[in-house]
Amino acid sequence: MTTTPRDPTSRSTDVRLVVASSVFGTTVEWYDFFLYGTAAGIVFDKLYFPGSDPLVATVLSFATFALGFLARPVGGFIFGHLGDRVGRKKILVATMLIMGVSTCLIGILPDYAQIGPAAPILLVVLRLAQGVAVGGEWGGAVLMATEYAPPGKRGLYGSFPQIGLALGLMLGTGVLAALNALTTEAAFLAWGWRIGFLLSAVLVVVGLLIRVKIMDTPAFRTMATREGEASVPALELVRDRISRRHLLLGMGSRLTEGVAFNAWAVFVISYGTGTLGLARQPLLLAVMVAAAVMVACIPLFGRLSDRIGRRRAFAAGAVTTLVLAVPALAALHGGNPALITLALVAVLGISYPLMYGPQAAFYAELFPVSRRCTGISVVYQLSGVVASGFTPLVLAYLAARTGTGGVLGYLAATTVVSVACTLAIRRRDLFGDDLRAAEPATAAEHR
Repeated sequence: MTTTPRDPTSRSTDVRLVVASSVFGTTVEWYDFFLYGTAAGIVFDKLYFPGSDPLVATVLSFATFALGFLARPVGGFIFGHLGDRVGRKKILVATMLIMGVSTCLIGILPDYAQIGPAAPILLVVLRLAQGVAVGGEWGGAVLMATEYAPPGKRGLYGSFPQIGLALGLMLGTGVLAALNALTTEAAFLAWGWRIGFLLSAVLVVVGLLIRVKIMDTPAFRTMATREGEASVPALELVRDRISRRHLLLGMGSRLTEGVAFNAWAVFVISYGTGTLGLARQPLLLAVMVAAAVMVACIPLFGRLSDRIGRRRAFAAGAVTTLVLAVPALAALHGGNPALITLALVAVLGISYPLMYGPQAAFYAELFPVSRRCTGISVVYQLSGVVASGFTPLVLAYLAARTGTGGVLGYLAATTVVSVACTLAIRRRDLFGDDLRAAEPATAAEHR
């Protein structure tokens, strides 16, 4: 008697692998990306932009950080298009390879003293490669999770790849904090910081081994068997009135999320150590603790959005994050490590996930499957140029010229725009609870 082997595409097997792939893969991508962000604030200004005024060196260092965000829309367009044409899985393998190689090369890049102006130029090129990779990663990763999600749990499943942001931040900051603690200042600047970048090679290999085992999503596989789908998803997004509206409102809604994260995870370290003269180690540890709390809160609030609605959760997160910015800045100026940690836990670890947890499902539900990867990638990455990439640069300038008043004003302005756009998004769900979802489902209302 012969037995029928278990279907390798069975839902239970795929979901377990998808969750593992989503969490680990995005963790590696964000570890690489924000390792650079942390290093930009404490290392690159000294090694790649020497001889400048300290403020100028910091601004130039953060300018290279911002360039990575300029490259992210390019990655979003390219890999978003490919994700809608050849599948979500294939682009995830490609983006991980690009990110891993570029990060390792940064780890062995000679500094300005060794090769002169070529050092910052090569640093910029590698940062651009990082930006392209992470720009293509997010859309594919969140769709692997949301398009596998069972009915009523899309917010929860969509939050799994979002956890990678917190884990990547925690690992990136933690690795540099550990290296900083275990080495002298001179040794850390000479070679210690490079170890964190070279560790990426190990993480990338493990991530690729997981990703090659997963199947593409049921929604994409069903759509791929149909004829007449859009050959250029980006053009279809622009031509369709609803998709065009969702693109613009989605980008506006994301402003405060991107600004808040980079204010409290990246800018706070440079501002605290450079302007306020605080010790580096307590600040790095405070960000790590906040990121650890964020890991728990992201799926919690993703699940909450399944119950109360994406818009309500997202808008609440935007408002509370702004309100908590006032005591957070006060704690930073007070200099007490315990209060700084508590403040960052509140604003970054708890309030921020109210936006970031539901975000994947929120944006995925705005577009039909045939152009969903392109749509959410454009929303997330194009808004990130303003919302994320230039935030440390803008806040550094405002803090130097106007103090905390200018910083709070910038945070308030982006919050107003985000809340208005979030509430203006119509309560439509173009996802559909059936996994066929190969064309826009009947509009389903959600709060």
